[in-house]
Amino acid sequence: QVQLTESGGDAVQAGGSLRLICAIAGRTTSDLTVAWFRRAPGKDRELVAAVAWTLGSTVYGDSVKGRFTISRDNPGNTVALQMSSLKPEDTAEYYCGAARGWDPNRSSASYNSWGQGTVVTVSS
Repeated sequence: QVQLTESGGDAVQAGGSLRLICAIAGRTTSDLTVAWFRRAPGKDRELVAAVAWTLGSTVYGDSVKGRFTISRDNPGNTVALQMSSLKPEDTAEYYCGAARGWDPNRSSASYNSWGQGTVVTVSS
């Protein structure tokens, strides 16, 4: 099990960019998957992106494809979510989660470690 801490949430205007960081503490195993999810008030939790720690395989939610990029810095023990062309619909609290094994179709229920979240607010 790892411990996750998110940072980088802020208020930004539509069309702007933001970079979120998930800091990972504890043992990072070769089969680790780290993902970003988000949840807006009154909405279900939604997958934003996920990355395989070792191989770098990625998967993105349909609503962010072409605008967001997930990446990992193995020596630095961080996973970044680079967000560009932000829209008001991106406004949400963003969470970092960790799981074992790579499955691009896995649900949030299979993630066993979570951070506390960081808030992103996009204004028009």
